[in-house]
Amino acid sequence: MNSEKENIRDKDFISKSLLYRISQFFGFLLGARFFVAILLTFALYISTYFLFNQDETFRNFVFDFKVHGIIFCTVLSILAGGIINQFYDVEKDHIAKPFRSRIQSFIKQKYFLYAYLVLTLISLGVAAFISHRVFVFFIVYQFFMWFYSHKLSRILIINNLTFVSLTLYPFFGMMVYYETFSKKVFLMAIFLFLILLCIDIVKDMLTKTVDKTFGYITIPNYFSSKTTNTIVISILTVIMAVSMKLIDKTGISGYMSYYFVLGLFVIIVCIYLLINSSRQIKVLVLNILRFWILVGIVAMLLTGIQGKL
Repeated sequence: MNSEKENIRDKDFISKSLLYRISQFFGFLLGARFFVAILLTFALYISTYFLFNQDETFRNFVFDFKVHGIIFCTVLSILAGGIINQFYDVEKDHIAKPFRSRIQSFIKQKYFLYAYLVLTLISLGVAAFISHRVFVFFIVYQFFMWFYSHKLSRILIINNLTFVSLTLYPFFGMMVYYETFSKKVFLMAIFLFLILLCIDIVKDMLTKTVDKTFGYITIPNYFSSKTTNTIVISILTVIMAVSMKLIDKTGISGYMSYYFVLGLFVIIVCIYLLINSSRQIKVLVLNILRFWILVGIVAMLLTGIQGKL
């Protein structure tokens, strides 16, 4: 009888232990923004091969270990940046993101810091192995990711501009690496910058009260709701103008042309929703814009495949 109870106890312990380890694992993935890093990696590979890489064959691209090394360093830097941002925002996230905070609570903060240091050192080590210029590129990238989390995320307007710039920084690096400078690439960069800026401001609208409580000076808690809405709608209007310029002046073709044409209607829908927006509407607009970026990545992939055939 006692042995049966002990067996049941052992099974419960193993089950709880396994659940605890799984919770730790998912807590780390969420803290490191792993899924965001995967999406950015996918976008980097697609944009690098189909947009920035104009002449190189697929075989040469596959065996271009320098490019793979740069993207690998980028992924590690993004993971490290997510961890350090989570470390500084931990109190705010307890209120703004209770589910994620609950999952992350299975891991002590010191282990997140250890992971941050390991990822940073590996990234810089690989970058130094590639070249001194790549090493400097990632030193700057990682410094500003830390400085954003430490200081810049609390400064009005600077926080939004820095966040979006850091998101696009790896793409800028690949553009410089391949020396791909054209009107089309420039306008596409502006389009992506503005749509990411809209996403960041709408996200701040949803966490307005929490941000104010913890001293984050954002556009929604500095200006009135009406003024913030006007700012977002104005940016969306500029995005429409950039889309029309891309369609009319750059000779963009394939699935990307359909993407920017349909994008005009998507932006109009977002503007209409924001005119009289509730919290649920803001969440809907945020998800529409995020989804539209994903659609853009897929459209670029399909256009690239179509062009290479």
